[in-house]
Amino acid sequence: MRQNEKRKIAKSDNEWKEQLSDLEYKILRTKGTEPAFTGKFYKNKDHGTYLCAGCGNELFSSATKYESGSGWPSFWEPLNEHNVETESDKSLWMNRTEVKCEKCEGHLGHVFNDGPKPTGMRYCVNSAALKFKKQE
Repeated sequence: MRQNEKRKIAKSDNEWKEQLSDLEYKILRTKGTEPAFTGKFYKNKDHGTYLCAGCGNELFSSATKYESGSGWPSFWEPLNEHNVETESDKSLWMNRTEVKCEKCEGHLGHVFNDGPKPTGMRYCVNSAALKFKKQE
């Protein structure tokens, strides 16, 4: 067992529905997506930390956010590699890599290998899967 598995959050579908907005639920729990260029954090330039909207797990720093042109908030690196996990996603007749919150297993978006240096990665994340803690 991995060290992180001890802290996973397990809730019933009804508990998630009570806690999350309809859009947050659609994205985090049913792997939906929001329309491109519409998310509340797409153009956010504030300094701070992006958290999982489902559980508050710290996911990305504003220092790694960049304008990818994709229509979703994009990051070239997670805040901590142990706070996100990836898995193969073969839906929509494509091979993609899904990005999930390690703690609650909520769907965040997808990661692609067409990002900027130094990692070359683009973590393309739905705004509705995120909360933002502004740096004071």
